[in-house]
Amino acid sequence: MSSILTLNGGSSSIKFALFEMENFGRILEGEIERIGLPVASLKMKREGHNVSRQVEVSDHKAAADLLMESIDCDALAAIGHRVVHGGQRYDKPHWIDRQMIDELRKLSPFDPEHLPAELMLIEDFHARFPDIKQLACFDTAFHRELPSVAALLPIPRKYSAIRRYGFHGLSYQYLMEELASLGDPAAREGRVILAHLGNGASLSAVFQGRPVDTSMSFTPASGLMMGTRSGDMDPGIASYLMQKEGLTIEGYTRLVNHESGLLGVSGTSSDMRDLLMLEKSDSRASDAIALFCYQVKKFIGAYAAALGGLDTLVFSGGMGENAAVIRERICEGLAFLGISIDGMRNARNESVISNGSVVVRVMHTDEELMIAKSVSLMMAIQN
Repeated sequence: MSSILTLNGGSSSIKFALFEMENFGRILEGEIERIGLPVASLKMKREGHNVSRQVEVSDHKAAADLLMESIDCDALAAIGHRVVHGGQRYDKPHWIDRQMIDELRKLSPFDPEHLPAELMLIEDFHARFPDIKQLACFDTAFHRELPSVAALLPIPRKYSAIRRYGFHGLSYQYLMEELASLGDPAAREGRVILAHLGNGASLSAVFQGRPVDTSMSFTPASGLMMGTRSGDMDPGIASYLMQKEGLTIEGYTRLVNHESGLLGVSGTSSDMRDLLMLEKSDSRASDAIALFCYQVKKFIGAYAAALGGLDTLVFSGGMGENAAVIRERICEGLAFLGISIDGMRNARNESVISNGSVVVRVMHTDEELMIAKSVSLMMAIQN
């Protein structure tokens, strides 16, 4: 039976899934984490069985080799990659060729945290399986047609490539399609705010099925504070730290991507589960939780204003799907928008947790399935 492999390469991890081509049944899924560190791990779920073991992977090439050895690649029909940044050119899934790789390499400064690792993964799999086609699915594509007033950044016009691109697009595309399949009229005709809240977090405002704004901007480090990313900050902070603290460009990039957010404010953890356990005894953990919820609340209010009201609010991602207390704190005080949470339904992580005029949903997102479907569609078009 032919299969589709989906790959999501990060700066220190690779998420993967293998799907049956005919019906998108998930054969297996997993992740290689802590690539390049002394102790890395391989986690894999196959037919309901979980496997987890420590591995040695010094870089992404070693991780790719391990992945190829761990899964059955003999029946592969195609490989689909989540590529975080498509720049101004790539606004839809595209078969990967040498020209695209060269162009994406030029875009690496747009997203040095993801693109170099993703390109390495693409080239490693091409070297091992030169006859298997690979498809790039761009996380920026969903927001490609933002209104100009939302995409434009207030800097000199000569820097036209520096604009709001928006990310988490594969997740948002999946959620909007699921909303439509559930019969939610807001998916096609109304006003929707999507909140993808995980280690990486963002929100998107959608009107009549089309995005009108999103919190991430030129890079995935912008917008909300996240697990280790700062989110939006005063631009003057960069020059201050460089002049007064001697921070280099590389050091600043590391600070805003890996040392800030929940981790930076709490001083202990980037994981909201850890912080919730610590908040009663650690004021810094409490501050980090409060700041995160406050920022999400502000974005919801701002996007309700941009949309002229709100019909549906969707929580997704690791926190959005599982952290009932975070959803409750975010929605507290938003009754004036029509947002009211039923405590019991929220605690049970039910699919609809609201009792106000705005429908508040908890939805699982599936970026890997979106990639697999895109691969299948492109193969059908090609044939």
